[in-house]
Amino acid sequence: MADAFWHEFITEKSFRVLQELRKKYDFVLIGGWAVFLYTKQLKSKDIDIVVGAETLGRLKKDFDVVKNERLQKYEIKMEGFDVDIYVAFWSQLGLSLDYILQNSVSIEGFKVPTKEILLCLKIYTYSQRKSNLKGQKDKIDIISLLYFDGVDFNNLRDILEKFSFGNLLLELKELLNSAAETEELGLNKKQYADFKKRILKRI
Repeated sequence: MADAFWHEFITEKSFRVLQELRKKYDFVLIGGWAVFLYTKQLKSKDIDIVVGAETLGRLKKDFDVVKNERLQKYEIKMEGFDVDIYVAFWSQLGLSLDYILQNSVSIEGFKVPTKEILLCLKIYTYSQRKSNLKGQKDKIDIISLLYFDGVDFNNLRDILEKFSFGNLLLELKELLNSAAETEELGLNKKQYADFKKRILKRI
């Protein structure tokens, strides 16, 4: 397994900032760092959090928070990485952000979505940016969640049906079929083929 997808200096700095944020603010962690907490595989660079209005207000007082109208999120620019802030009354991530806030679990002191919700978020994000570098990281994170932590596919289908996102299963199939191996996770061609066959049967 590769130790990092991004430069290790940046990922370590990002995680230190994330730990400091956890001490002061209430949020649900999504994105690559949430996947890392589940799988302990690839570290992340940017920090992605879902917050309520009160926490957003506190962050605005403490940081230079910039509103990104195009991507419907708020951002804090750090040296080498960003803190991306999604709010329930404005941002779009495919699923209701209120639903995400209400369906979190605790891992190592962090609130994170259930792994099925996190997988839905990752597939949705991947579908929006699959052709760029961040999309490739999304792809590895999705495979990582499926391979190292396991997913309740009945629960996954219920969530997709609830939000009318059945097409994300087709996106997942396409993603799985687009890879032959995953060096970043230490999976050779045979291991990946066996994994893909097992997952496609469950989808």
